[in-house]
Amino acid sequence: MPKPIRLFAALLLLALGLGNALAQRMYDSSGRQLGRVDAERFYSASGHQIGRVDGDRIYDASGRQLGRIDGERVYDASGRQLGRIDGERLYSASGSLMGRLDGERIYDASGRQIGRADGLRRMQMIVYFYFFM
Repeated sequence: MPKPIRLFAALLLLALGLGNALAQRMYDSSGRQLGRVDAERFYSASGHQIGRVDGDRIYDASGRQLGRIDGERVYDASGRQLGRIDGERLYSASGSLMGRLDGERIYDASGRQIGRADGLRRMQMIVYFYFFM
């Protein structure tokens, strides 16, 4: 999946479980804001709406489904499993360790911090990890 689409999909998937929290922000490892989640709508860092969430399904701004989350498994729009979550550890679909979560920080498999999410819940951070890398 090309990087702009992965970024877009990540912002969309972040809304799962967000509830009533507003304007939650995502950052890369250098502190640059990547975008924000505002209720069920997603925005780029420049403020343009790029998508929405409806239940466990994620859509782009034109209504095309990008993916979904089912329990601890993450799927793309074709139904192919992208990965799974086991506690604070994140795995690829083949079972390889991809990284971990620690508080609001996200690390890759080698322990390097790759991003952070202010005020987002665990599931939003998991989706960030799978789609922003």
